[in-house]
Amino acid sequence: MSKIRLGKLDQSKLRIDTAEEYDRRLGKLQKELLHIQQTYWHEKRRAIVVFEGWDAAGKGGAIRRMTEPLDPRGFHVWPISAPTPEEQSKHYLYRFWTRLPAGGTFAIFDRSWYGRVLVERVEKFASKDQWKRAYDEINEFERLLTDDGVRIVKLFMHITPEEQLERFRERMKNPYKRWKLTEEDLRNRAKWDDYVKATEAMFDRTSTPQAPWHVVEANSKWHARIKVLEIVTATLKEGVNIAPPPVNGNVARIAAEILGVHPGVSEEERTAES
Repeated sequence: MSKIRLGKLDQSKLRIDTAEEYDRRLGKLQKELLHIQQTYWHEKRRAIVVFEGWDAAGKGGAIRRMTEPLDPRGFHVWPISAPTPEEQSKHYLYRFWTRLPAGGTFAIFDRSWYGRVLVERVEKFASKDQWKRAYDEINEFERLLTDDGVRIVKLFMHITPEEQLERFRERMKNPYKRWKLTEEDLRNRAKWDDYVKATEAMFDRTSTPQAPWHVVEANSKWHARIKVLEIVTATLKEGVNIAPPPVNGNVARIAAEILGVHPGVSEEERTAES
């Protein structure tokens, strides 16, 4: 497995040129994801989608486009911030165990347990022994889940420092977006190289065959949203038959008697028969 190095990613040509192309591709992928969700619901499958990435990289926008078409009963988005005092008194994975998906549902994490080897490492909220130990702990945590049938999709949204600066400026100019910009966001820019080092170590140590990392080049928001959906749909449907399940026999019989509807028979076929 080749190593992921953020500095080698070229985003200059990764764009979608027209709104028509973006809408067409987005709509097709959203419809496919809805069909995947319906299959997971009927078969009681479980999935976890993890979003990590730079501040202002577009995680929230990608999550919104991913969840727009879905049945809200079948997914939960977990925005992860600093642990509470009670959570700090327990193992750092505790609060994620309590948010794992039930049968038939997706759990979407806007930041995740990888904070242990990213922000907690860089900001020294965790000791060196703690964050170094966390790589194996996280791999075992994810292995337990995948062995139990859970699909895990891990996405890292990558933008360049120059693009992040422009997005920060845009947020400051827009009174409806200023709330998104925090002191920590601004201060963290000074530690960009430290975060790159921590992120690439995370890829090296925790990108496994059963739960690999996917880097999403996110300088172009349209490109990023489409790529997120392409990765999620491809991963969740691999080896899964997403065709509609057969109709329950009793439901089909009653529908034929009361509604005059025969599931699986088109209107054209019924007209031809009559």
